[in-house]
Amino acid sequence: MKKALKRINVMIVLVVLLFLSYIEFEIPVLDVYATKVDASSTSSKNPTDQSSQSDKGSESDGGSVDLLARVINAEARGEPYLGQVAVGAVIMNRVKSAEFPNTIAGVVYQKGQFSSVKDGQINKPFENEAQVRKAAQEAYNGSDPTNGALFFYNAKTTTSKWLFTRPTVKVIGRHTFAK
Repeated sequence: MKKALKRINVMIVLVVLLFLSYIEFEIPVLDVYATKVDASSTSSKNPTDQSSQSDKGSESDGGSVDLLARVINAEARGEPYLGQVAVGAVIMNRVKSAEFPNTIAGVVYQKGQFSSVKDGQINKPFENEAQVRKAAQEAYNGSDPTNGALFFYNAKTTTSKWLFTRPTVKVIGRHTFAK
């Protein structure tokens, strides 16, 4: 009898957590599970969850660099080349940081981080494909014109007041890079 009640209580807690996660109360229960099941999916990952997933599996087919290029294209279209490398560097800096997921896909698809993922811009055709891919490769190889920035934003369009509280590292084009 006690075991049955305990199982029911556990199931109720799980159902409540799943429901809260579903209605976006920032409890990423499903997201963490989905990321562990398939690191290449478009699910989010808890920023403190540092599983042993890595980008090694997708390096051979260029998947990580391609994803990096798609984000750069979406987030930094029309920015100078250095600004495009800088956007890629922010993603790579996040991969290296213990505060964020440890894969490019984990960083890119982390819930609420990149507007281009939410609005579908990440899937738009490249504006200047050769330049964007070159910028992505350069950032992937370690180039960092931001000196370790973890955030970037357009000061004229951002709605996040929190971003303005972050220490500015550099401004390139229309983007402010911050730690």
